[in-house]
Amino acid sequence: MFSLSEFGTKVFNEKIMKEKLPSPVYKKWIETMEKKDSLDRVTADAIAHAMKEWALEHNCTHYCHWFQPLTGLTAEKHDAFIDIKGGEPILKFSGKSLIKGEPDASSFPNGGLRSTFEARGYTYWDCSSPAFIHDNVLCIPTIFVGFHGETLDMKWPLLKSIDAISKQATRIVNAFGDKDVTSVTPYIGLEQEYFLVDRELFLKREDLFLTGKTLFGALPSKGQELEDHYFGAIPARVHEFMKDVNKTLWELGIYAKSEHNEVAPAQFELAPIFNTVNVAVDQNQTIMEVLQKTALKHNMVCLLHEKPFQGVNGSGKHNNWSLITNTGVNLFDPGKDPHDNIQFLVFACALIQAVDDHQTLIRMASSNPGNDFRLGANEAPPAIVSIFLGQTIENLLNQFMEKQPKTYEKNSLNEFGISSLSYLPHDSSDRNRTSPVAFTGNKFEFRMLGSSMNAAHLNVIINTIVADALNDIANKLENHKYRQDKRKAAIDICIEIMKKHKRILFGGNGYSDEWIKEAQKRGLPNIRTFAESLKILEEKSTIELFMRHNIFSKEELKSRVDVLYTNYINVRLIESRTFLHLVNAVMIPTIIKEITMINAMGTAPTFLKRKVEFYNSVMIELSEQSLKLEDAISKTSEFETKSEAAMHVLKEVIPLMENMREMYDKIENKLAFSSIDYPTYKDLFFGLNN
Repeated sequence: MFSLSEFGTKVFNEKIMKEKLPSPVYKKWIETMEKKDSLDRVTADAIAHAMKEWALEHNCTHYCHWFQPLTGLTAEKHDAFIDIKGGEPILKFSGKSLIKGEPDASSFPNGGLRSTFEARGYTYWDCSSPAFIHDNVLCIPTIFVGFHGETLDMKWPLLKSIDAISKQATRIVNAFGDKDVTSVTPYIGLEQEYFLVDRELFLKREDLFLTGKTLFGALPSKGQELEDHYFGAIPARVHEFMKDVNKTLWELGIYAKSEHNEVAPAQFELAPIFNTVNVAVDQNQTIMEVLQKTALKHNMVCLLHEKPFQGVNGSGKHNNWSLITNTGVNLFDPGKDPHDNIQFLVFACALIQAVDDHQTLIRMASSNPGNDFRLGANEAPPAIVSIFLGQTIENLLNQFMEKQPKTYEKNSLNEFGISSLSYLPHDSSDRNRTSPVAFTGNKFEFRMLGSSMNAAHLNVIINTIVADALNDIANKLENHKYRQDKRKAAIDICIEIMKKHKRILFGGNGYSDEWIKEAQKRGLPNIRTFAESLKILEEKSTIELFMRHNIFSKEELKSRVDVLYTNYINVRLIESRTFLHLVNAVMIPTIIKEITMINAMGTAPTFLKRKVEFYNSVMIELSEQSLKLEDAISKTSEFETKSEAAMHVLKEVIPLMENMREMYDKIENKLAFSSIDYPTYKDLFFGLNN
């Protein structure tokens, strides 16, 4: 068990700094943070010394600059506190070492942004995210840049996007008369879904081991049809795992609030409490690492892949996004009477405009190669981007458009006949689980994000496009004919936005065929794959958007396109080469084993002879198709551009794999148990219940 006194004991947060730092140094630190200024050397040295002493108290021998390169993962190089003075060892950690590091940048993805011979990169301390101790190493969150200052990571663009949206959101709030607001910060809550499988079974599946997903396998007789796993009793083995996860996260100051069984067998979810977007992204990266390391201690493996198993739900990472002022006001809280909260409606309309103008950017930033098998598969939001506002808020905006009188009524649970709870408010919005972007009471839930992804990528996009919309609205407010009456001017602007962008609002079933047809009529793009969505990053309007808000230069954005294409190609080729090996090393030998067993019976009944003939035909077809797959894989290197190679993989390599998988999966459940030497879906789904 653990107690409140243990919460955050391994985080060098503001409370610890106040305890460990001399009062003048602490005050100087606070002033520096508020002004977003640079630390002077004396203050930096004092903080570094206090941080080192605190780390030594927790048995640390090393520190690292913890950063997030374009792999989407985290990276760290451990350095010991030890130094030499007068021939004797001493423990030393200076302000210079705290603020700046020099890792080798040559082997991290850079998309041609820097030459091969320019190996040096720099990490710089991100003062807005606290240092923490993990596995007895002091981890200092940092940004990562190239020799000439070019962006090479996920964090630096995120920090710049936070500044961009803060600037524009503050303009709007100040325009409505609240001059106490000097900054606005995006807050997010990231719901993390994942699968757990038995480690011994995992190691017997080459596809799981090498790609994080199964490349073949038929569903057992029971999957998720009965919906009995969702919110069901947590298996004892998993419960012990969750207790250890919670203890580790508790010490790291991460508010892990909710945990439960998810829809698919062996699938689970963890949801922390909201935090500033920068800290929340850092913590989510830590959460994923803790889940994986803790699972191994319990002889399990945590799968973060978006679609490890075909035929059951995959895993997402719901990104609940809101804006909070420095005075503590949630700008997406409609309040008791949304009709009179015109500031809320302005911010809601800004998001509507932003998402409609940049649908493809949202779709692109929410996905990766693994998410292609999840989006639009009747288990997650469709690939068509839309917004669900809920009837109350949408009706209010329509009333303004149609100049109708206010009809909003305050609801309570008494509507449900629960008179004893009549004092509880009835939410102004329901949840639409088929909507990619849904208003859920005081935040917007972006539901497309893939479970394994670094959430910084999507939040850079959200922050930037909403900042752009807010800038547009602020300019109109300042120059509107009713600028002396901000409410009247704002209503006019909201009406204009609704008329132009209402097509993005949809409250129905996003899984239905009717919605696909309706979306097409509305002119909403249906981009089925991640590779196809990447073109948006090369468009002139996108480049201008990011340059306008100082997020990326043209060269930095171009490099990210190259990295994303390269990653897509490499992931798919690893999967296809693994699959090719499994066809020859597992699938065909399994079929041969089954045929041999039947033939050993001697004179077999007619139906068994027909089965042998069918198995032979499948083997022949698999052999022929494997040659075509091998040829298609080899041709990938012949294309001049990364985009052409990616399209080749998408249209030639993947369909071959899917066709071959379908052939084998159809017969797997017909095979005798003795013929199968690998863990099946049944084993993997229910192996934790023992």
